[in-house]
Amino acid sequence: MVHPRKPARKRRRLGLAELKIDRLGRYGDGLAVRQAKEVYVPFALPGERVEAMLDGDRNRLRATVLKVLTPSSDRVAPVCAHFGACGGCQMQHMSDRAYLVWKRGLVVESLHRAGVDPGHIDDVVAVRQGTRRRVTVAARRTANGIVLGFNEFHSARIVIIKQCPVARPEIVGLFAPLRDLLSQLPIGDRTVDGTISLLDDGLDVVLTGVEEPNLAQLELLAAFAERHDLARLSWRPSPRDRAEPIAHRRSGVLRMGKALVALPPGGFCQASREGEAALADLVLQAAGSSGPVVDLFCGVGTFGLRLASLGLQVTGFDGDALAVAAFEGAARHLGGRRNTEALVRDLFRDPLSSSELSGFQVVVFDPPRAGARAQAAALATSNVPVVIGVSCDPVTFARDARLLIDGGYRLERVTPVDQFIWSRHVELVGVFRR
Repeated sequence: MVHPRKPARKRRRLGLAELKIDRLGRYGDGLAVRQAKEVYVPFALPGERVEAMLDGDRNRLRATVLKVLTPSSDRVAPVCAHFGACGGCQMQHMSDRAYLVWKRGLVVESLHRAGVDPGHIDDVVAVRQGTRRRVTVAARRTANGIVLGFNEFHSARIVIIKQCPVARPEIVGLFAPLRDLLSQLPIGDRTVDGTISLLDDGLDVVLTGVEEPNLAQLELLAAFAERHDLARLSWRPSPRDRAEPIAHRRSGVLRMGKALVALPPGGFCQASREGEAALADLVLQAAGSSGPVVDLFCGVGTFGLRLASLGLQVTGFDGDALAVAAFEGAARHLGGRRNTEALVRDLFRDPLSSSELSGFQVVVFDPPRAGARAQAAALATSNVPVVIGVSCDPVTFARDARLLIDGGYRLERVTPVDQFIWSRHVELVGVFRR
């Protein structure tokens, strides 16, 4: 939920204007046209007339809504007091019906732009509010003490958060204690990120951007973990560094199908249990009882372990050695004939070739937001009958889907999953067949 901290673009005020909102853009802004130029109007909805203050530069015009003159019938009251300031949610002012239509439209438009015509696009699978089990807050020392919360969208300014209808209450309940803890640490003028994950055996906290704690600070952090019954508390200097546990009171586990995964400190997990279950169900339905399966960008085994639990032979590949070790560790405890292995491999630089893919009946690939251009190109030359793509970015998914289709695959079905509610992000599962 913490957005990239980009420096604010220098913009100049251009005066008041009355605007008619024509449609919503990809990022959730209302779009209007003024003097043949598109104007981006955050928090405005199609069909509305608004009074707004224009600003921007010669490349991009924006507007700040001062008054909604003619509200849309789809406008609703936001559920969070921080809406409009906090960058975590952009769409709380929109009715559920219109919002889900817009989310599905993001997928449709991305595929259309790439020249991809799917056989069928399902309605969006919606995840409930209050289910987010992993968030990242930002904290910084100011003249008035520590501020802790979420960033404004594309801004370094931190909005102090006291409530969050998106996140699990156990996570929100740790915000104030975490702020008090950081006030006792020598963080200087740096921004410290706190990633809080609710695992099956408790809260897992990773502090990023702190210096190596001395003995007194280690004792302070360990006491904090004890007082708030954390499963684990870790630190690291930067996101590129490995997280080092300070207090490891419980294992830090997540159940995936029949498997129990010991998640590495700072390791990736899906943002909600409900969202993960929706994605996994779609993958399992598409895979059926066919095997063997190769799980590309397998992570800790979100999909591979569930497929292995059904008795399928699964081989996973991922560039993250700690995630692969967690996958392997969980697979060893599945019981019965061992039919699963996971291997460390950088699929961006060294994708599996068509010859290596030969013999597999199903491929599951779930790359990061940047997609898997090189691996999709190799897949397009393979003879694997079924390819299941999981993505958190419809644009890069559509690009990779185009490669598969050009190689002879047919995109049979796409199902959007709204795990990141009230945001511009949407996940999906796409099923390709030779």
